[in-house]
Amino acid sequence: MLALAAGLAACADAGGCDTRSAGADAPRKGPGAGKGYDHDPYPSTYRPYSGQPTLVTNVTILDGEGGRINGGSVLFRDGKIVEVGQTITPAAGVTVIDGQGKWVTPGIIDVHSHLGDYPSPGVDAHSDGNEMTGPVTAEVWAEHSVWPQDPGFARALTNGGVTTLQILPGSANLMGGRSVTLKNVYGRTMQAMKFPGAPYGLKMACGENPKRVYGSKGRMPSTRMGNIAVDRATWLRAKDYDRKWDKYEKDGGDEAPTRDIAMDTLRGVLDGEILVHNHCYRADEMAIVMDMAQEMGYKVTAFHHAVESYKIADLLKARGVCSAVWADWYGFKMESYDAVGENLAILDRQGACAMIHSDDANGIQRLNQEVAKVIASARRAGIAVTPEHAWTWLGINPARALGIDRVTGSLKAGKMADVVLWNGDPFSVYTRPEKVWVDGALLYDANNPRLRPVSDFELGQPGEGDVK
Repeated sequence: MLALAAGLAACADAGGCDTRSAGADAPRKGPGAGKGYDHDPYPSTYRPYSGQPTLVTNVTILDGEGGRINGGSVLFRDGKIVEVGQTITPAAGVTVIDGQGKWVTPGIIDVHSHLGDYPSPGVDAHSDGNEMTGPVTAEVWAEHSVWPQDPGFARALTNGGVTTLQILPGSANLMGGRSVTLKNVYGRTMQAMKFPGAPYGLKMACGENPKRVYGSKGRMPSTRMGNIAVDRATWLRAKDYDRKWDKYEKDGGDEAPTRDIAMDTLRGVLDGEILVHNHCYRADEMAIVMDMAQEMGYKVTAFHHAVESYKIADLLKARGVCSAVWADWYGFKMESYDAVGENLAILDRQGACAMIHSDDANGIQRLNQEVAKVIASARRAGIAVTPEHAWTWLGINPARALGIDRVTGSLKAGKMADVVLWNGDPFSVYTRPEKVWVDGALLYDANNPRLRPVSDFELGQPGEGDVK
């Protein structure tokens, strides 16, 4: 277990936000939309750790929404950003940190992670991210596999400045199940990490993975046309389920429709409660999926990996669909070959929503450097990208894709004080986080051994405790 976690976990689990679920006060019968059954049976118990009023001064600020302040200051108190500006006068009792020569950003948000579901060490006993027993497993929830003791969480925090992340099921299935958004804090339970108020996601996948997994089993789908056929048939069942529940919740009745946990998730998508995050590489497939979404009455929030998004930037912009991409990870299967390093920059220049993501326990520790690669690729192609604008790919854009942009993703007054103090330019390979605050609580300090987490996974290794 994390040595640091023992002392902090009790605080995280001591209480929670209002844990009443969407249907907790509903009568057994309708009417009342959303009251037919509990829409939030595993509510967040997250409580911010205690922090000190803090003013960080004399820093270069990238605010996460495209703004930059040289020689600026950030003040936060009671877990919230209070003020961001050129000069801020501290009140009594405020801890002042002189960050001369350093940079401050909002905490990085990763929209595609499998930490906790595929924890370290990577052994079969820990492999809990892919329910490869059928092409549609919308009934499974990633949060029910999350192991809070995964040392990957601490590494993402301390090496990568990641303060929020979405945990998704794997991509073997057409509909792999629900995702969950977590605050990157130390907790004994998944609920103690669960981002309060964040909407659920549905992980979908197209292309090679589902047809390979199930074609090899001699069952449908074994082709791309089979992928779409199974998806469409499933959505039709979901629409019928949704109609039955809508009628019950409107008119009531003697008996509620029979519950189906998988259909509950798909109904949530159709009703706009759950966001679709779709693993997809090829441009033509993304276009087909968007047409299918229009046919069935749902919206794709984001395509993940999206190696060929640059080919259809205009279509993505018109549909309001985001792309979560890598900088240069490609070529490992046929659908990932037609990649360009400028993918993210082209999408952005065309006005489409775009962001970086990891899908990897190592990559999540250097997403800032992945964005630096994109900046370099864009520059070689004649596309100018400023550092302050590039941080939108790590800040406000992923926050929007997760439906949490009103409370995090940028350094704006009233938002969560998820803040990283970098010891230099965050787009340099020589830079790393010096301090990381989550909701105003200092959870990592490179200069304080007590705030440098150590895991059982690293005991006995050279340099143990240095959060490699």
